[in-house]
Amino acid sequence: MNGYHEVKQGETLSRLADRYHLGDYRVIYNHPKNADFKRRRPNPDVIFPGDQVFIPEPTIREQAGSTDCRHRFRLRKPQNMLRIAIEDAAGERLRNAAYEITFELVKLTGSTNGDGMLEQRIPLHIEEAILKIGDLNWTLKIGHLNPMEDAPDDGNSGIQARLRNLGYDLDNIDGILGARTRAAIRAFQQDNPPLAVDGICGPQTRAKLLEKHGS
Repeated sequence: MNGYHEVKQGETLSRLADRYHLGDYRVIYNHPKNADFKRRRPNPDVIFPGDQVFIPEPTIREQAGSTDCRHRFRLRKPQNMLRIAIEDAAGERLRNAAYEITFELVKLTGSTNGDGMLEQRIPLHIEEAILKIGDLNWTLKIGHLNPMEDAPDDGNSGIQARLRNLGYDLDNIDGILGARTRAAIRAFQQDNPPLAVDGICGPQTRAKLLEKHGS
């Protein structure tokens, strides 16, 4: 394929690079025809449904070899590195805590590090997984985080997702700034003085939300 692709929810540049046999997301991200996209999306892992990205043609790699010998080629399966800071209800990091991640009948186990960070490689195509630590369970939507800036919904879905990831009371990520979302914003503002507690996610609240969430 050579042309523009409209991003859908859950798609990432790494997944698009894999789908179109480009090997690395940077082939897309750094292409001159995607300069405006790169300017609007400084974090290549956080893109918005409806974004237009140019997909270049893949480069054919040639490998010399004798015709009278057998040759073995190893295909590397692309993976994501999942990085999550895990905290309890009091905001304390869960350090050196055993976890389980399950998806498609696969179970991965490990422990958070001394800073309470979970780092785990998972297959690139996985969009949803269940994370379990002790009696706590989370459903992870991998690659579904929307940006808060330069977005058709004024960044509302990105605000909602980050608030929910931080433990604030939100059910739906619908991009609508309703009463429940405003209540979650006020709760976040109360927890992060000296933010004004007004239920409005202005520049200072957005900056603090990005700082606390990490992306």
